[in-house]
Amino acid sequence: MSGIIINGILGHMGREVEKAALQKNSLLAGVDFMASSQSSASVPVFKSFDEIPQTILKEAHCIVDFSNHLCTKALVDFAVEKNLALVIATTGQTEEELKMITDASSKVPVFFAANYSLGVAVLIKLAKNVASVMKDADIEIVETHHNRKLDAPSGTAKAIAQAVQEVRPNSKIVCGRSGMCKRNPEDIGISSVRYGNIVGIHEVHVGTENECITLRHEAFSRSVFADGAVAAAEFIEGKGAGMYGMESMITL
Repeated sequence: MSGIIINGILGHMGREVEKAALQKNSLLAGVDFMASSQSSASVPVFKSFDEIPQTILKEAHCIVDFSNHLCTKALVDFAVEKNLALVIATTGQTEEELKMITDASSKVPVFFAANYSLGVAVLIKLAKNVASVMKDADIEIVETHHNRKLDAPSGTAKAIAQAVQEVRPNSKIVCGRSGMCKRNPEDIGISSVRYGNIVGIHEVHVGTENECITLRHEAFSRSVFADGAVAAAEFIEGKGAGMYGMESMITL
């Protein structure tokens, strides 16, 4: 695999991706606005994309992004300008930022997923299959994360709900409930829980009056997402422009 650059390398997930990429001998550099001469990393870390020297860029094929959605414009502009593939693991993008990512995918390969766990990819596939078979069942999604997570609901919970909508086109995503609000049959409910240091738990409850199927995935370590992101970077190398996701790497 050719080299990768990590955007957000000094963050919690950036550090995990750094370790995973080093095992593949594929890490070239990092970008982080918190970078300083005292930054501890195994590769050079730059404060902005413009600081990355050409000697590094000519060996790179991909930027792995675990930063903040506010970096979206700078990220996609640079990737398109330098013809670099993107693996975007940051969530919480606005509609405008999502359009920037989509537009970039017409020029360079973009691997975009809310969750880089292969197990979560299987969960999403199974949830979609169960929803298509149990056509009249109620569907509720519960996601649980650590108390520092900024966005709610999680990008993964949204991805599950959107996958279900593909087989239930008349459904409506409802995030949280309060007060007098009877559940409508077409609702896909999402509830968010935040406490402690939970890495990530996603549950999908599909139930009728007589039976229920519960699908559950729990991540025990953030390294599972780092491993998936590096696998995505490996997968996308040599691919043509377009949008890719975890479903591209699994078959059920």
